[in-house]
Amino acid sequence: MGAPPASSADQHEMDSAGEEADPATTDHRKSPRRRGDALMAAIFEATIAELAENGYAELSMERVASRARASKGSLYRRWPSRAELVGDAMQHQRPHGVEAPDTGDVHDDLLGYLRSFANLFNGASGDAVRGLIAETYRDPELNRMVRIRFIDPGLAQVLDVLRRGAVRGEVRPSALTHRIASVGTGLVRQHFMVYGAPIPDSVVVEIVDEVLMPIISPGPPGTGAR
Repeated sequence: MGAPPASSADQHEMDSAGEEADPATTDHRKSPRRRGDALMAAIFEATIAELAENGYAELSMERVASRARASKGSLYRRWPSRAELVGDAMQHQRPHGVEAPDTGDVHDDLLGYLRSFANLFNGASGDAVRGLIAETYRDPELNRMVRIRFIDPGLAQVLDVLRRGAVRGEVRPSALTHRIASVGTGLVRQHFMVYGAPIPDSVVVEIVDEVLMPIISPGPPGTGAR
């Protein structure tokens, strides 16, 4: 779900936002105007930067607008809530999200997916993601946005990996549940919240080998580990 297209009024207002100067910092009148996609990208980059510096609780639409040289009015019309702005900014950074590979081996598919998932936290937006996760426990609207736009689609991909594995006889059919599908990503998030970034690759490997494979294996407990 991406950002909605700008109306002509919004586009005009956003295009002219380069005229708004912040006397305490930069004379924006001397800066080149941003238009269209360039301005949208600037808004999203400003949002991620504000999240990293101040956290979601202190995220200010006014500071985002100032940083991006956009008008406050255009931001409020396009994004009625901070949660929606943050969701679009995060999707702008990774428009295709985290995609699960299809190697023909459930172990390698899970490992590849969780490595990509860990890279979300290891990247430049890691601090912003950490603050966002922390705020989901206190902000129901933010929690709902994160769940619908990011967590649920991720679980669906992991379930697809497990279903393919079940067809090949690598996964017991009773393991095809949302609870089991959420274990790997939940452990990666937990490690990040406790220890921060970067998440060592050895941690991802341990999660797959010592936790996921044993609980999805069709054989006796422990036979799925490598």
